[in-house]
Amino acid sequence: MHKYLLFLAAMLFCSCSADNEAKAETPTMNKIYITIDGQTQSATLVDNDATRELVAALQNAPITVTLNDNDFEIWGSLGKSLTTKNEQMTALPGDIVLYNGSNICIFYESNSWSYTRLGHIDGLSENELRTFLKAGESNINVTLSLALSTGINTVKSEKLKDKKCYTLQGTLAQAGHKGIIIQNGKKIIRKQ
Repeated sequence: MHKYLLFLAAMLFCSCSADNEAKAETPTMNKIYITIDGQTQSATLVDNDATRELVAALQNAPITVTLNDNDFEIWGSLGKSLTTKNEQMTALPGDIVLYNGSNICIFYESNSWSYTRLGHIDGLSENELRTFLKAGESNINVTLSLALSTGINTVKSEKLKDKKCYTLQGTLAQAGHKGIIIQNGKKIIRKQ
């Protein structure tokens, strides 16, 4: 009976730890990052079906689109359709909206129309928005992502197998450490 209770406690611990780790590793769902010409700005998303679908797509990989100027916004095809919930609104500088289900529009001036709101670029003035969004230009490459780009394309290990073990807190696990450890990027339960 004692072994059975220990087994259940260990399973509960592992389950709770896995849940907490999954929550910690899940990207913030109310933020995306917009990169144009090597400059990146964060944007806060609203909560709706379209933004949840966009975040789900971005979890697979960043999305790069080519947008063009329209005298008050840059806009173009997102390359996929998202669920619309259009409402008449006046989009303000920094607003990000969905138009016709598959076009993304990012505003540097105001415009009234029926859109599905996606979010808003954080903390830029109108002049900064015009510069960041390349107002007046065509064929603007825009990358949407869930994480800030570091510019690191590959990581190479000099050792194929690292014998060091780490705790879930990221500290070096001492010999004889019991519990969940990380070795070579994998979780291991050490029972010794």
